[in-house]
Amino acid sequence: MARSSQRVRRTSLLAAVVLTALLGVYVWLVALRASGLVTSGEPVGVVLGLAFWLLPLLVIWLVAREWWLAIDVQRMADELAEADELPVDDLPRSPGGRIDRTAARAAFEEFRERTEASPDDWRSWYHLAFAYDAAGDRKQARASLRTASRLHRARTT
Repeated sequence: MARSSQRVRRTSLLAAVVLTALLGVYVWLVALRASGLVTSGEPVGVVLGLAFWLLPLLVIWLVAREWWLAIDVQRMADELAEADELPVDDLPRSPGGRIDRTAARAAFEEFRERTEASPDDWRSWYHLAFAYDAAGDRKQARASLRTASRLHRARTT
């Protein structure tokens, strides 16, 4: 791996860790306030405190889920890089750097067909995710990455 890409990878990881830590502080403060409401003894305070305790638990679950996905996506990317199969971003762009959506949609069809032909192949889902992203459908891109991750983990266990 080139030194510059290692630096970018380290910087990205550091940013994700710092943001997660800041979110952790916020969740801790919300949990403290919720505990204060629960211990107030007031019926409304107890109910609100219990309800506010759900928020930190939900946030912790969602953040952990995203970290596991990120770790698995990196593992898949490393495996694809070793096999020289990483997605290539060669789509035409506007002078401002935006991907030409018409070209992205045309390229998308190839990846969709490949995934339909082999729905149990995590590699096809990984490539489809990046095709969705280039075509502007982030929701489907994320869903495809989750499918790729699930298939990848099932293959390695």
